[in-house]
Amino acid sequence: MFEGRIDDISLWFFENLAGHEEIFHFVSTRSGGFSSPPYDSLNLGFHVGDEPEVVLKNRKKLASALGVPLESFTFAEQVHDGRVMVVGEELKGRGAFGRDTAIKAADAMVTDVPGICLTVLVADCVPLLFYHPEKKVVGVAHAGWRGTVRCIAQSVLRVFVEGFGCSPEGILVGLGPSIGPCCYEVGPDVASLFDGRFLKFRGGKTYLDLREANRAQLMEMGVPEEKVEVARTCTCCNHKFFFSARRSPRTGRFGVGIMLRP
Repeated sequence: MFEGRIDDISLWFFENLAGHEEIFHFVSTRSGGFSSPPYDSLNLGFHVGDEPEVVLKNRKKLASALGVPLESFTFAEQVHDGRVMVVGEELKGRGAFGRDTAIKAADAMVTDVPGICLTVLVADCVPLLFYHPEKKVVGVAHAGWRGTVRCIAQSVLRVFVEGFGCSPEGILVGLGPSIGPCCYEVGPDVASLFDGRFLKFRGGKTYLDLREANRAQLMEMGVPEEKVEVARTCTCCNHKFFFSARRSPRTGRFGVGIMLRP
């Protein structure tokens, strides 16, 4: 990944997606917004206790900086599950101006409609962006440990393959900043749900490599390793740059989005 700045807003981009001019994508950070502590400053989440009018102000500033109308941003009500929603023109802009209009109970979205910016909100969970250059299909997912156990990344791939005729070999994927195995301590109940290769043990504690678990699911479905870009940045270690719910339970959310250009 590489960093870019628009005025005082810091954004990150995937190398494997940035070369495709027909799409637009971004990973926002904490910088450049209006929210007060502990949501400082570019909090994009309405559901975390921040002032709604300030969150909307943050979203409008980000949209303006990116040159994408806020009406194009589309959000789902993320519930740490495995449901994937196919988004058509009728769902464009859902959740952009308030959480009450967000697409209900979905943690992933897929579309082949230009001008819809699919966006997830995260603060430690693994955000995933998907793109099939030949079929012109994009997708986004939010994978916490529950979504990972439910194989949400593979569910998105199945929608690409079965719903849009995409081949797994042709799909590009980016895994954004998330909590790393350096910080993600889990109890025996969660650890028991994961293959041992994703667990690390230090000082009598167990740590989960959530992003590696999701990367492995992509490989199992036939996505070539070289087409998956993984951000090795831990949100908990870098909590001054990215929101981290593990580091600060009361905190904001950064956004990760992708769109087919109109």
